[in-house]
Amino acid sequence: MAEKKTNPKKTPARKLSFGEAVSEVEEILAGLEQEEVDIDRLGAEVKRAVELIQVCREKLEKTDGEVRELVAGLQQTAADEDADPGSGEDLPF
Repeated sequence: MAEKKTNPKKTPARKLSFGEAVSEVEEILAGLEQEEVDIDRLGAEVKRAVELIQVCREKLEKTDGEVRELVAGLQQTAADEDADPGSGEDLPF
């Protein structure tokens, strides 16, 4: 039996992965650039693209914040180790 593929345009934007959302935006843009979008669907396509872009932006901002926190933690750990030069010197490794 063939595997049924869900239509990503029917999937709520927030449930898509970043990659899926970007791919769908690219598909919408390609259709617009090639003038394949019927005028009756134009508004819906643009609305969907805006929703997807907002979701992508939120995911990027969230990930950026997480990465910045991780890097700050590493920098703090390095600064703590530099402030206490005697720590770790007696370790055999």
